[in-house]
Amino acid sequence: MSEDIQILLVEDNPGDVRLTMEALRGAKVANELHVVGDGGEAIEFLNRCGTHADAPRPDIVLLDLNLPRVDGNEVLAQIKSDPDLAKIPIIVLTSSSAEADIQRAYELHANCFISKPVDFTEFIGAVRSLEGFWLKIVRLPTR
Repeated sequence: MSEDIQILLVEDNPGDVRLTMEALRGAKVANELHVVGDGGEAIEFLNRCGTHADAPRPDIVLLDLNLPRVDGNEVLAQIKSDPDLAKIPIIVLTSSSAEADIQRAYELHANCFISKPVDFTEFIGAVRSLEGFWLKIVRLPTR
């Protein structure tokens, strides 16, 4: 793919945003990271509304579940119920490891569920593993 891969990170924790940015900064695949801090803003970004009217269509979404305004499960449900957005891969990247959250995410058609490691090195490793698999190996749908 000659264009940068567009990644939407939906995350309200500034520390996790910073760590994710750091992990992707050294990526071997050209990517552009867009960050929104709550579920409502994620929906606006994806639907190109308001201040996000010129937002690019993400190739992949990294989605936290515990979000203000609109929670991650609702964001996931809205994405997967929209025929235009449904084919965007959604990777749930959250602090939860609760079986109920895992089950619910897959019922809503998440493509992947990853519990964020607490350890800094493990967190960076997890994001780089995502980059290796989702940005290098997997063929993403064309925009």
